[in-house]
Amino acid sequence: MSQSESLTEQQLDSSEVYNGALLHVFKDTVALPSGRQSVREWIKHPGASAIVPLFENGDVMLLEQYRYPVREVCLEVPAGKIDSGEHHATTAERELLEETGLKAEQMMYIGPFYPGVGYSDEVIHVYIAKGLSQHPDNMDDDEFVLPKRMPFSKAIAKIATGEIKDGKTIICLMRAWLWQQRE
Repeated sequence: MSQSESLTEQQLDSSEVYNGALLHVFKDTVALPSGRQSVREWIKHPGASAIVPLFENGDVMLLEQYRYPVREVCLEVPAGKIDSGEHHATTAERELLEETGLKAEQMMYIGPFYPGVGYSDEVIHVYIAKGLSQHPDNMDDDEFVLPKRMPFSKAIAKIATGEIKDGKTIICLMRAWLWQQRE
């Protein structure tokens, strides 16, 4: 057994605490590596895809959206949850069109990340969209966003100043920025 494997916890019992439209909350009893038991409360999430739309001139498209839990308008990359049975690439294409009205000739997958490993199994798949063309958006009835096109360097600067506070957006922009620097 490797040192990393010796950290694994084993599920002994699980009970669903809440089953909502998006989130399912569980309370599990686990056996710790020491042999003792503990409780883990966690959220099951269907996963999501997030997209960094890059225009030929170096601009990026972000969205302003009111986020109820923090009670403020946030500047974010387009993103959305994966529907049941849907591949994350399909989610990325759908969300890009729904939220921005953009279609991409190229959707480059740059990898997944876990936004909150201490309390959720959510995984967000990150894409860079290139070869963009404008089409009518197809926004959901309960979704209200304002597209904000800006130079990529300005978006990165907004991370540094704290104007962009959304962790998903920070991670996606930084990974796309680093990916672009390698090209």
